Amino acid sequence: MNHIISGRVMRGDGYGGKLGFPTVNLELEKEEILPAGVYAGIVILEDKEYRAGIAVDQNNKIDAHLLGYSGDAYGKKVIFKINKFLREYRKFDTEEELISQIKKDLDKC
Repeated sequence: MNHIISGRVMRGDGYGGKLGFPTVNLELEKEEILPAGVYAGIVILEDKEYRAGIAVDQNNKIDAHLLGYSGDAYGKKVIFKINKFLREYRKFDTEEELISQIKKDLDKC
């Protein structure tokens, strides 16, 4: 699987940062719809590549946690290179369960 999506980083709801996994967020165009799920890939930001855990939700929004990045990406151009499907997107009963699963997902990235 190789899927490339590019755009400018938009402000999300801040939930990833609250959980300790800040993300960069894009809204996908209709023609770029991917199945909802969690993916592994690479995100290019400011000419640098970062390994990333990438989530696509049921509302056609995509966000990625960039391993090793800690900065302000709002409004900057990014390229998502989605390489591998990891699991289906799902809701968790508690934040602790979600955090545990995110850590497992990022280990696979």
